[in-house]
Amino acid sequence: MEFEGIVFKKLPATSGTSARGEWHRQDVVFEVVSQSPYPRKACVTFFNKQDEVARLVVGAKYIVSFDIESREFKERWYTDLRAWKVEPKEAEQVAQAVAAPQVEAPMPTDEPAMPTASSAQPIDDLPF
Repeated sequence: MEFEGIVFKKLPATSGTSARGEWHRQDVVFEVVSQSPYPRKACVTFFNKQDEVARLVVGAKYIVSFDIESREFKERWYTDLRAWKVEPKEAEQVAQAVAAPQVEAPMPTDEPAMPTASSAQPIDDLPF
């Protein structure tokens, strides 16, 4: 299965050691792009895919391929969305998001901007 989504938040990584060796798990929350007026979010688990999670940019669009997996623990059922492939929706969009520093826009003021005088242009501030 797959969906198109925007990275909303990267959650902290978890790691440990099992009988099979070391493992790393990280959850990423995506805002699912759909025709619905109500935004939906999906938490997707990346298991042993630290490199893929590191390349994800918050606010960028991706196509996420995943499997649904449910398991029982103490008579309760838990369901995970396990990602197996993530592709950027538009490669140039990801490059721009990485290259552009996040700078806050200046706060607007109530005062109108005054024209500056230059030697070539006289100041014409008449309203007509």
